[in-house]
Amino acid sequence: SQAHKQEHDRQPESRPTRDNEDRGRFGNDDRPPREKPTGSRVRSEDVDHTWPEIPEWVDISDLGADVRADLRGLSKDGAEWVAGHLVAAGELAEGDSEQAWEHARAARSQGGRIAVVRETVGLVAYRAGKWSEAIAELRAARRMAGGPGQVAVMADSERALGNPERAIELSKTPEAAALDAEAAAELAIVVAGARSDLGQHDAALASLHAAARNVDENADFAYRVYYAYAAKLAEQGKTEDAISWFVRAADSDGDDETDAAECAEALASGETLDTFRATQENDSTVNEDDDDSDDDDSDDDDSDHEGDYSVIDDDDGDNDEPDQDEEVHGAES
Repeated sequence: SQAHKQEHDRQPESRPTRDNEDRGRFGNDDRPPREKPTGSRVRSEDVDHTWPEIPEWVDISDLGADVRADLRGLSKDGAEWVAGHLVAAGELAEGDSEQAWEHARAARSQGGRIAVVRETVGLVAYRAGKWSEAIAELRAARRMAGGPGQVAVMADSERALGNPERAIELSKTPEAAALDAEAAAELAIVVAGARSDLGQHDAALASLHAAARNVDENADFAYRVYYAYAAKLAEQGKTEDAISWFVRAADSDGDDETDAAECAEALASGETLDTFRATQENDSTVNEDDDDSDDDDSDDDDSDHEGDYSVIDDDDGDNDEPDQDEEVHGAES
């Protein structure tokens, strides 16, 4: 058409050609060259950071099959590197939390888009007393993996930060309602501690009473609920009831993970828990001093070093994260 012909005739004038000097970002302009990219997921604190070497004693087969499967999205070398640091972080979390944290950060630097890596980082941060980092990492892991996540650990971290109200609010979320029996029991213990922080001692006692009555007495975590309830009873001056529940905790604690039996004996003899624990702490300090003295006089090398590491297992046998029974209450004392 005539209109189309006129538009075509005007096109060269209205749309001039440009040489390379005028091509802006796609051409050769006068702007300085771009810096070498570090990747959108690289954290500023990780740039040029020197990561620890993976210890020789690390065996990546210690990771569960599910965890190793999650790492398959990485290159073979990358997966092995991340796996090695995950194992090291788990092994060192109890004895050397700061070194464990470095290994966890190293794993995150290459595996930060994998949920199990972020969850492990969060749990190691919790063990190291890095409460804000623990919350952030566990939230990220939950977003990636779905499900309720580590609600009890997040709540306890909030409590450690001086936010007991937030800990209580976490217990009212849909994620908390989806927890299994063990995780729900752990959360109940944390929430009772948060209510105590707020001076709500009767409410704390009531919630622990409900948890102690509802827990399956054959569950391998029941002793923790009984112990927490007994300790709160003793704190409230209900000595006879406290003794009874400490005895029950001791009977349920097949591996002697707690001092429930000793607490029952102390209360029965007229001691308070505070006095008993102060005595235990003093005795422990004396024993440590004696051990240090023996080490100074000994020429023996540490031949059992490798066996001293405590592997952090979950209920499925995977070594990617700390077991909740051992990990949730570091902030409660």
